[in-house]
Amino acid sequence: MLNNHAKLMQFFSIAQEVTGRKKLQKMIYILQKCNIPFEEKYAFHVYGPYSEELTLRVEELCNLTFIDEVKEDKGNYFQYHYHITDRGKNFLEEFGLDMPDMSNKVDQLKSKSARFLELVATMLYFDDLTKSEVEAKIHQVKPKQKYSEAEIAASWAFIGDVTQTH
Repeated sequence: MLNNHAKLMQFFSIAQEVTGRKKLQKMIYILQKCNIPFEEKYAFHVYGPYSEELTLRVEELCNLTFIDEVKEDKGNYFQYHYHITDRGKNFLEEFGLDMPDMSNKVDQLKSKSARFLELVATMLYFDDLTKSEVEAKIHQVKPKQKYSEAEIAASWAFIGDVTQTH
C-alpha cells in the first residue's frame, strides 16, 4: 500500500514544489506514459486525464504530514501548492524505494503551464489513434480551449522529447 505513496513522495522530493492540482494530475499522468511506474488509474474528465486515486493518495500524504498543501486565495479561485515536508523526506529515506531517475522529465514538466500539460496529457490519452485522429479528437473534446495548430505542434515535439529515455 505505502509503495504507491512512496513513489509520489519521490516525485515531490524531485519536483520540490508543484503549483496546481491540475498540473500535478497531468505531470503524474505524463510520467506514467513515460514508463515511470506510477500505478494510479486515470479516466478522461473535463480537464483531460484525471485520477481519483491520485487525489486520495495526495490527501492521505497531507494528512500524514508527509506532503504540505498550501491553499492560496487568488480572488475568484484557489491555487494549491504542494511540497514534501521534512517528515516526508525522512520517511522516504527509510523506505528505500527503487525508482527510475525521472529528474529530467520532472524538470521538463515543471517548466510547462497547466494548459500545455493538459493538451499533452490529452494527446497521450488518445495514443491509440493516428496523429491526425488525435488532432481531430483534441478539437472535439476540448473545443473551449481553442488550441492552435502551433500549440498542437509544440505538444507533439514535447511528447517526442519527454518520452525519450535520458
